[in-house]
Amino acid sequence: MLTRHLKCHSLVKRHPCRFCGKGFNDTFDLKRHMRTHTGIRPYKCDLCEKAFTQRCSLESHMRKIHSVHQQYAYRQRRSKIFVCEDCGYTSSRPDEYFLHVRQCHPGSPALRRYYRRQAHENSSFAPAGRKLNPYLLYSTPAYYM
Repeated sequence: MLTRHLKCHSLVKRHPCRFCGKGFNDTFDLKRHMRTHTGIRPYKCDLCEKAFTQRCSLESHMRKIHSVHQQYAYRQRRSKIFVCEDCGYTSSRPDEYFLHVRQCHPGSPALRRYYRRQAHENSSFAPAGRKLNPYLLYSTPAYYM
């Protein structure tokens, strides 16, 4: 966490916001910032109509407004959600998320990053026995059945 934090003080910002030009050294920070422009609020309160751009804001809301305290063990991971930064679609399952992005946003940078990551993982440098992901091989959903 310290290493990640120290990056924010670097004068060179590798990831600029396409809306306002503000620079970030971490793609996570850029993605979170982009939501201020797109209006995407993937973290929804189950008890009222409010929605938030960040999970910590939802947790703070739950604590302050609804007196709901999250109890996480030390270093316990919360359940991950996959967020479409183009339209706000969310899923707890990566396969559903990538299927959505592929069908609804075929030019999405997230999809290109996913393909690059899969190609790298499935290259000759990958551990023996690793198989190609079927989502890479076929372009129509009919082949997934």
